[in-house]
Amino acid sequence: MERKRIVIIGGGFAGLNLARKLAKSDCEIILVDKQNHHMFQPLFYQVASARLEPSNISFPFRAIFRRRKNVIFRYATVNRIRPDDQVIETSMGELWYDELVIATGCKTNFFGDPDLEKYTMAMKSTQQTIHIRNTILTKFEKIMFVSNQQEKDELMNLVIVGAGPTGVELSGALVEMKTKVLPKDYPHYDFSKLKIILLEGSPNTLNSMSDKSRIWSRRYLEKMGVEVRTSTVVSSYDGHNLALKTGEIIPTQTVIWAAGVQGNVLPGLEKATMVRGRYTVDRYSLVQGYGNIYAIGDISYMETEKYPQGHPQLANVAINQGKRLAKNLRARWSGDQMQPFEYKDKGTMATVGKHKAVVELPNFKFQGYFAWMVWMVLHLMLILSIRNKIAVFFNWAWRYITGDTSLRLILRDERDRELTRRND
Repeated sequence: MERKRIVIIGGGFAGLNLARKLAKSDCEIILVDKQNHHMFQPLFYQVASARLEPSNISFPFRAIFRRRKNVIFRYATVNRIRPDDQVIETSMGELWYDELVIATGCKTNFFGDPDLEKYTMAMKSTQQTIHIRNTILTKFEKIMFVSNQQEKDELMNLVIVGAGPTGVELSGALVEMKTKVLPKDYPHYDFSKLKIILLEGSPNTLNSMSDKSRIWSRRYLEKMGVEVRTSTVVSSYDGHNLALKTGEIIPTQTVIWAAGVQGNVLPGLEKATMVRGRYTVDRYSLVQGYGNIYAIGDISYMETEKYPQGHPQLANVAINQGKRLAKNLRARWSGDQMQPFEYKDKGTMATVGKHKAVVELPNFKFQGYFAWMVWMVLHLMLILSIRNKIAVFFNWAWRYITGDTSLRLILRDERDRELTRRND
């Protein structure tokens, strides 16, 4: 009997867990991704705020599957799916499949505004995260030599749009940098007027969590010095002035966009039903309209009795969908009964700063120091390799003791430097 060929597009939490579980089966697995590494996105904000190096939370696919000879990695971009031919077209040529799994995740949603996409910074990939770090650190170096008051005002305002977990955690990290790091790095310059501004269109921070977590997260942020503005919608941005729907203008050269996501949809699946930019799937992750194409993770939309509006786009959902699909594929190949996916909510959490976090478990909600410790332990457990766990733990411990990380490297290509100079 010929070995099944399973092509997985995307090596995020969903695709990686599917590949790892299927690697023990007698099938050929081809993992295709436009990055050569898996990224632990929940800690991207720590790379952006110079707390961790990218290598601490990135894992090369070839190293992950080094001992699995039936797993082949292809560093390529998928251009189109041809379901009738059971082929995907990539930047490295065509690949045929018996079963296709789409796990492409999501990307930043700029809501169709080309200026927001051009001038703001997203944080959905390692490269984008490093770009944010480089940009912020460069602005700190630049501000000491600026005499024009308008430009100084622009440099003194760091704006984060979107008060979900990403926005809240990044705001907290940046305000801690302002109060604990910058006075030591720049003893001859006064950064007290530097503003960390968090904008949110809904009435609350952490809008997807409970009222208690919303209240505490905002209270933490404001006590730390973050300027939190809820029920505030961005109208436009030109790289220098951020316009709000109210007519107010915030001068700023640094805007980080964390206000929404949309699915990374691939061309070719015209029969598929889409809901809010996600492929509609059944309880077995099969894309509606196709017999051998699946979608898991953030790109999939699955309605269940518990989740009639689809599952939340969380890492834990993606991990469990990947594991369940692996079990179901093996069951189908062996003639056993498949089990429908059922997500058991294990809770959500977000950290705001040192000793400040909110945690919501199914039957228990808490905040403060203990929540902060739980957040750190659980995130450390989810990191893949022992080497990376040790590296992250060491950096966290060093920062806890000293209040510093000494990771503030500006790594920019000379061509990037020249382009920035011309744009300025």
